[in-house]
Amino acid sequence: MAEGRARIAASILNANLANLAHAVRRIDRAGADRIHLDVMDAHFVPNLTFGPGTIKALRPVTRRPFDAHLMIAEPGRYLDEYIEAGCDSITFHVEVAEPIEPTLRRIRAAGLAAGLAIRPSTPLSALEPYGGLLDIVMVMTVEPGFGGQAFMVDVAASKILPARDLFAGRPWGGEVHVDGGVNRETAEFVGGLGADVIVAGTALFARGRDAAREIRLMRALADEGYAQRLNDGRPPVPRDAATRFASLPRLFAERLAADIEQAGVPVVVLRGDGTINPDGVRDYDLLIPLTAEAWVVERFGAARTQALAEADAWRAGLLASGIDRRREHPDHPDNPERMAEREAAQAHADGAARRSASPPKAGPSDPRR
Repeated sequence: MAEGRARIAASILNANLANLAHAVRRIDRAGADRIHLDVMDAHFVPNLTFGPGTIKALRPVTRRPFDAHLMIAEPGRYLDEYIEAGCDSITFHVEVAEPIEPTLRRIRAAGLAAGLAIRPSTPLSALEPYGGLLDIVMVMTVEPGFGGQAFMVDVAASKILPARDLFAGRPWGGEVHVDGGVNRETAEFVGGLGADVIVAGTALFARGRDAAREIRLMRALADEGYAQRLNDGRPPVPRDAATRFASLPRLFAERLAADIEQAGVPVVVLRGDGTINPDGVRDYDLLIPLTAEAWVVERFGAARTQALAEADAWRAGLLASGIDRRREHPDHPDNPERMAEREAAQAHADGAARRSASPPKAGPSDPRR
């Protein structure tokens, strides 16, 4: 799991197409966060690459997420094949001549992240009708269809930061991807515009390039750009960092977690290392994304306070009814097994101390003396 904010999606468009499995393994070892799959049909764009069969064959090669970019004329027609191939996110172009909303809904219904891409000449306003269905906005800074093109500075400057407005009001989620001509020279610029995911291909697969070094450089430069331009010089909050929002008995933890998730923020509920309750079970921790902490505290701070009070009342009620199994928990200091272990350990230590304090026994005399 990478640190920092920016993520690198490695495009295999310019890899050796005769040995894509090797290319995927190589870029996986280099530390790419995702594998970007440029699918072209020779209709929507003039080039032709690969399809769902190739993606399905590559799926066992890596556990990295597959980020599919469908540059095809009929994404709705072929969507099920890409879902079944093992893609984790699917982005297609807003310029296609077919209904867009049904395809976005099908992607999300399959549990995948849904995205729309826009050509350099397409205004961001074309995405506005679909904002509520988008997990990804992909800003193309080259013309789709070929790798190795020059980065379009003006397009990036006019679209990347405003693209974030499509996710306004969301406490968590929503990514702006930038695809086309991004490398170590342009990573700081796009990071300073708020790009979340950098799609890089030529920069990683060009002959003589150290892909791992390029990935580290682009991540660091993008985060530096974000810090200096958008975050008052402070390092960005790590994208994958989590923080504990509350520790509660399981019943109360799961109820509060469900309310937070209903509002759009993911929650992980794990058994923690805090209070052992009268039922003999420890409290559970609610972990939330660090990037959403302020919003969750503002929205659910009162609910947390209420849940903590209800948990205290629940504990008191169990104790009042004579239920107290805290000592049965293996971590409780008064657990009989733990006490026996401590007594045995202490006896062993006492014995060792006595042996070390005793004078050495006289050995047999040396006949040579």
